[in-house]
Amino acid sequence: MAWDEWNQLKAEAAGASSTRMQLNRVPDEPDGKSLSTNSQGDLKVVNEHLSKIGDHAFGLYNRLWREGRVAETTTDSAASDLSGQGFELGGALTHVSLRWSSALADLMDACAHISNHMDYTKNAHAGDETFIERRMSGIATLDAGFDERASEPGRPNDLVYGDKEDKGDKKDGE
Repeated sequence: MAWDEWNQLKAEAAGASSTRMQLNRVPDEPDGKSLSTNSQGDLKVVNEHLSKIGDHAFGLYNRLWREGRVAETTTDSAASDLSGQGFELGGALTHVSLRWSSALADLMDACAHISNHMDYTKNAHAGDETFIERRMSGIATLDAGFDERASEPGRPNDLVYGDKEDKGDKKDGE
């Protein structure tokens, strides 16, 4: 599409309806306020938040291990007794018990994954932060060296280039 075509289409769109084109932003709320209050973006990671999420996931994992298996032995025993007495309900109860154990294991795996990932993410962000701090401190040290100038900014350094009066018509032996 040529630039002229683009301008023509924009003009037609602007005149055709009362709606306006909005690019690269979220539309404002009906009350005129913006959805995002942070001018730097809305994604912010705080290690304390990651730690809390990881701790809650770990706590849920432990509770599921303790409390999710409480009825396992009695259910399996009842299923065995019922099956031994010829009741089909015993097989159904065994099926339910196996499905419960499978679902519980999946949920516990998910909790462990969340907990481990939060720990990993916290450590990865800490490593990134240390790396950035080291790089920035190196830049600050280098920049400080440039701030110790022998002349004002924009003027040649007299120590290196000398005065204009000193240059010029000096001959050997003078």
